[in-house]
Amino acid sequence: MDTQFSGINSTKRVKRADQIVESVKRWVVVEGIQAGDKLPNEKALMELFECSKGTVREALKSLEVQGLITVKTGPNGGAILAEVPYALASDMLRNFFHFQHPTGPDIYQLRKLVEPEIAVLASAHLSESDLDELSRLTELCAEPAQNIEQRLQQRIAELDFHNHLADRCGNPLLRFVGRFLNDLIKDLVIFKKVQLPEQREFSKANLEYHRKLLSAFKAQDTAKIHQLMAEHMRSAEAFNIELEAQLSQGFLTRQE
Repeated sequence: MDTQFSGINSTKRVKRADQIVESVKRWVVVEGIQAGDKLPNEKALMELFECSKGTVREALKSLEVQGLITVKTGPNGGAILAEVPYALASDMLRNFFHFQHPTGPDIYQLRKLVEPEIAVLASAHLSESDLDELSRLTELCAEPAQNIEQRLQQRIAELDFHNHLADRCGNPLLRFVGRFLNDLIKDLVIFKKVQLPEQREFSKANLEYHRKLLSAFKAQDTAKIHQLMAEHMRSAEAFNIELEAQLSQGFLTRQE
């Protein structure tokens, strides 16, 4: 027990429950602990941290809420380390950014950097089924949308094209950042601006870039992939700036 947590106990003057939480997190990183491994039982944790059962349970509840453990009951139960689901991590971070009020251009400033890299990395891992899925998502946007609901479905399909590439890029940090930026676009761009008149040129440009990227993926032309994705992001950013202006103008009109 003591050797498991040796050197990773918290020295800060914090609540004992928070100390246990932080020590478990460091233990996972330092020792390379895997999801599915069990934490020491309540009695062992009480002895290690010299605290009450209530304090240990408070710490375990905090870890469970954060998605870091699951708690099973019964003779073979206990606290089991879990991989935090992407959706939970994204939700928590998006809650923070909702109050920072990032704009579409703010998001695209970062997307322009990461999307070309994601696309190039993903190109080495795309199977035939992956290419089929990218093609399916692309062609969902081939016909002009007839109503707001279809417009929304097409915008989400366009982002899912990029999410699929992020899932195949092989870099966990880029995968998270790419998917997270797309979540922000859904929250702060698509759903906010879907009531504005559709930018048909934007839809056509996205469709054209996705089709060209598919051809480049099939040819495994990484230079072309990087070039096309960089152009695609600059194009999308320009259309987004135009949408921001429309949205601002609409707000000013309502104020008058």
